[in-house]
Amino acid sequence: MAVRNLFFVMFAAVAIAMTIAFGLAPKFEDHAAEPEPPTMAVATQAPAQAPGSRSAFIDQEADGHFWTRADVRGTQIEFLVDTGASIVALTYLDAQRLGLKPEQLDFDAEIRTAGGVTYGAPVMIESIRIGKVKVENVEAMVLRTELDQSLLGMTFLGQLDSYEFRQGQLIIRQ
Repeated sequence: MAVRNLFFVMFAAVAIAMTIAFGLAPKFEDHAAEPEPPTMAVATQAPAQAPGSRSAFIDQEADGHFWTRADVRGTQIEFLVDTGASIVALTYLDAQRLGLKPEQLDFDAEIRTAGGVTYGAPVMIESIRIGKVKVENVEAMVLRTELDQSLLGMTFLGQLDSYEFRQGQLIIRQ
């Protein structure tokens, strides 16, 4: 169990460090001008590539990132797709919305990032669905602080048959 927790801590640390390093984390030096929240892309069903294949398209937004809404436990969660994040990371608020009761979780996984130390709690998400693409048993980390946006990382993306970036879209296939 200790190895598994270390695994979560290592992946979460990399994900958070990448998020902070590439400017995706909140900026604390200037609170005077709050940026407008990004427009959320809604995944659309792509034509099937082969019998049984499922695909969804996620449009690139004006900020250059891929944002999507995903169904998690019957709740729509807004995610920033982050191929540099090793694990799906949930904000404390999103964890509350999902009924994960973060106030009862053990935030004992110390995560070192470029911005300092934070703490997370490993969780298992039964499924995450974008359009008709559904991934089950997704490892995730709930972060106590330092994250304003949930991240759709490699514990989701790595279970897909493929994903590719083409002409301003992220195409995910299962």
